[in-house]
Amino acid sequence: MADNVKAAAEASNPPAVIMPVAKVEGNPALRMMGLPRFRAKLPSRNWLIFLSITGSFTTALLYDRNQKKKVQKKWCDLVSHLARETLPVTQLPRRFTIFLAAPPGDGLRSAREYFQEYVKPVLVAAAVEWDVVEGRREGYVRAGVAERVRNSRRKNGEKAPVELEEPAEDLVQSIQEKAGIRPSSDLEGDLIIGRHTWKEYVRGLQEGWLGPLHPPDPPPIAIPAGASASEPGLDDPNSDLTAELATASESGDVPVSTGPSEAPPPIPKAVTPIPPYIPPSQYGSSSLAPTAPRTLQPAVALPFPHILGILNTPIRTYRYLTQRRLADEAGRIVADMVLARSTRSFVAELDFASSIDLDSPSASLSDGEAQSGVREGAVIASGSRWEQQGVYMNEEKEWHKSARKPSPPGEEGKERVWSEDMVIDERIGERMTTYVNSMPNDERLQRIAEEHALQAADRRRNPGWIETIKLWIGFRENDPRAKGWEQGLVGNESD
Repeated sequence: MADNVKAAAEASNPPAVIMPVAKVEGNPALRMMGLPRFRAKLPSRNWLIFLSITGSFTTALLYDRNQKKKVQKKWCDLVSHLARETLPVTQLPRRFTIFLAAPPGDGLRSAREYFQEYVKPVLVAAAVEWDVVEGRREGYVRAGVAERVRNSRRKNGEKAPVELEEPAEDLVQSIQEKAGIRPSSDLEGDLIIGRHTWKEYVRGLQEGWLGPLHPPDPPPIAIPAGASASEPGLDDPNSDLTAELATASESGDVPVSTGPSEAPPPIPKAVTPIPPYIPPSQYGSSSLAPTAPRTLQPAVALPFPHILGILNTPIRTYRYLTQRRLADEAGRIVADMVLARSTRSFVAELDFASSIDLDSPSASLSDGEAQSGVREGAVIASGSRWEQQGVYMNEEKEWHKSARKPSPPGEEGKERVWSEDMVIDERIGERMTTYVNSMPNDERLQRIAEEHALQAADRRRNPGWIETIKLWIGFRENDPRAKGWEQGLVGNESD
């Protein structure tokens, strides 16, 4: 009986079936937030290529910018001691003149960025002042340099046929002299950025010291062969054509304008620089200004590599990733200019010397003379090259083709300073000077190391917030000072 009841109960209540539970991997919190499961695996082939290229470029860029900052800091620290020197209240600080111009085929923005990036930090660290002369087009810097020289000649007593208005700079200088303010006694000078600006600077110097003080007379207007100056026309009130037009206007056949013309105003053309007062071909036949000094103001040029074109993208990318080298060279030149205490003259290098006239059509050497290389007699032909002519000459190969393109029709007489060869007159070439830094390299490096040691000592005396927290917690090793949280327990509570 009992067995039957038990069998009936089991038949009415079958045992529950336990289903296997699937094991779920991963963080349950992230799974509840709906985030996918991240598995550690290598990316695909395309992702590896993309990450390797972008990672390499980013690493090279960050390394270059880091080294660039270190290089600029090195040269800024080298001249920073000049900023701590005191000046009398009646003395002006040193002032340099910066000449920059738009490179061939590009605008002025690239030259301004060069100055802001490589030149200005060193000048600011040395606490010197500067004036910037900008040239938006070819010839602007040449005209500015020549006008500055002509103003100095007028100021030194040379008389011009036409008296001009006194420049604002001279008025300011006269007011300072009356107030007893004197200029700096340290060495000043000019800084020229790029080969193209250097060529304009040198030509402007020669134009200013060798040319006249007043502009030359304009060339006479050429009258066509078939025209005559006395031929009657519309301007002649007695001519038959004028009488016929007057009769037609009275009868109403010709409309007569009773008001101002409503034609649109002409579009103004771009401002062109002042034409040169003297061409380079007349340098030798012109006389030097009587007020010319024995030595001119020192000048130094900076490299300005600038290349355009999509085919030159590899070169431009390489230079973009190695700006530290250009920053090092430019910083060294600017620092030498600021620290210089003396100057030297430019030299003329002798390229060749010959005992025959090379321009003569009958000039020839026999076999014996060719072996000896010299014919009996004095040297009658020689060639020299001034140091100024070879300054950063390699930059001309990278200029845009517009700098070497011939002038369009109608502009044959336009000035082409960049494409023409640099002509140096001996009287100006021997008067030009550049800076000389008498400080040896070892001494300069020692001064830089001393500056860095002083800055490190200042940082130790004034630690940052991270070092302060470490000191307070007690994480700094070999520090005899008490921890920050223990300093309140030092001494008696009654003190």
